[in-house]
Amino acid sequence: MSRALFLSIGITDFLFMTYRLVAGLALFGILNLPPDLMYGDYTNPRVVAWNWSFFQLDLIFSIFGYLAISASRQGDPVWRPYALISLGLTMTAGGMAVVYWAILGEFDPAWFIPNFILLVWPLFFIGNLISESRKHATEAVGQT
Repeated sequence: MSRALFLSIGITDFLFMTYRLVAGLALFGILNLPPDLMYGDYTNPRVVAWNWSFFQLDLIFSIFGYLAISASRQGDPVWRPYALISLGLTMTAGGMAVVYWAILGEFDPAWFIPNFILLVWPLFFIGNLISESRKHATEAVGQT
């Protein structure tokens, strides 16, 4: 795994798990967040439900990201499919949020830009990962 991919996955997954921890603490009233840091209509129960509907997606892409990093460190080639799953789900989460905010016509840079970045950054790695996976699979077949 390249250092750039390692850092991109690691930072994204760390930030998402931190976000989910802070959001959970706020949801349960353990932490009070300033309203100006929150997304639009953040107290509306439907928007809260929308935000939490992403939880399993965020959790799964982070788990696969951490699995990819761990497998890569161990020299296990399974890191590539794990990374592809993580990147695909990262793009999905970012894309869903971008479309949601776009439909509402809310382009608050504090929320729109990070989600747009989630949609785009995996594209810099996916093509190369697919090529590497194909090459690795071809080599593995040739060895049998």
